[in-house]
Amino acid sequence: MGDAHTAGSVPAQDGALEQRWWIYRGTGQPLYDTSLGALLPPPPPWRRFTGGPVVAPPPADDEEIERRLGQVSASSTGSDQLRREADMVNAALLLRRPLLVTGRPGTGKSSLAYRISRELKLGRVLRWHITSRTTLRSGLYDYDAIGRVQDAAALRTLRDAGAGADRAAGGRAPSEEELPGIGDYVQLGPLGTALLPHEVPRVLLVDELDKCDQDLANDLLSVFEEGQFPIPELLRAQRQHPRVTVMTDDPRRDAEIVGGTVTCRAFPVVVITSNGEREFPPAFLRRCLRLRMPDPDRPQLVDMVMAHLRDAVEGPPDSARADGLVDRFLRNSRERGGLAVDQLLNAVFLATSGRFRGDNEEALEDLVDALWHRLDGAGAESRAG
Repeated sequence: MGDAHTAGSVPAQDGALEQRWWIYRGTGQPLYDTSLGALLPPPPPWRRFTGGPVVAPPPADDEEIERRLGQVSASSTGSDQLRREADMVNAALLLRRPLLVTGRPGTGKSSLAYRISRELKLGRVLRWHITSRTTLRSGLYDYDAIGRVQDAAALRTLRDAGAGADRAAGGRAPSEEELPGIGDYVQLGPLGTALLPHEVPRVLLVDELDKCDQDLANDLLSVFEEGQFPIPELLRAQRQHPRVTVMTDDPRRDAEIVGGTVTCRAFPVVVITSNGEREFPPAFLRRCLRLRMPDPDRPQLVDMVMAHLRDAVEGPPDSARADGLVDRFLRNSRERGGLAVDQLLNAVFLATSGRFRGDNEEALEDLVDALWHRLDGAGAESRAG
């Protein structure tokens, strides 16, 4: 009885069960000697896209991923929550559907996108931070019409000024062809870049969608369903410029757009986060997979502390102090309506910095109490205040 495993499951190294159908395992370890392209089966027929020409692989961004996740380390994969998380990430991968992640602020919703990118080796995460003023177009692309008009006016001035000199010297005045092409005034946003025809899916983080204007969720439906979007400025110019190279959201990267329309090839891994400040339309929810992110448990918090501050907490005194702070954090989080993981990391960093020894212990206690203020704004003052 004790040695029997669930059908379709295999034991992980720490005794947890991993499902055979999983591609993403949530272990924190990057794929070894393989790639997502080799592991990912074809999409459902209704989610098949054929955009082209295929663009270059995305740039790596290991520095940003390490800043957000800490060093690569094996995570504790035994909890029901982490297995549920892996189930939903893999379902989103196979079905080519967005994953809507809800939960309290500070529970690690956004970090999931970076964990997926690191483990599946998908390169730089495209992050689209949503505010009340965000529009669909801002995520798709930006067209600098004013800059183009100014450059055209400057060209005309230069041409008019040079006409007399050209006649006298036999030279050539600048032509319209010498004006930078329309592509120099178009830059794709995070969503637009994610929908380029990549051979392997990009990771797109749509952060805090619940902050958006009420129409944005509905506007996203068409883009997510069609896997493409037009750029009207390029459509109008396609007779003269059927293939246009534009800038992307990736630094110093560009891509070729054919016929004025961006069409994806591999639907991106879309992670949408929400703090639950508003309800989304039923039609939007129907097209998303949903994952509720609960507060991290003690093993997860220890994993996070070790990933970010392993060197600082290796010695016995600092290790014991960090353990004590984790336990205290869990108690305070329950009492104060939930705290954020970065509040714990800040406290452990200060406690293991070597700046609070002997007589300074009381000062540290006051500081930690101030750091762990309620996220609704109450109790932000330290006891000394």
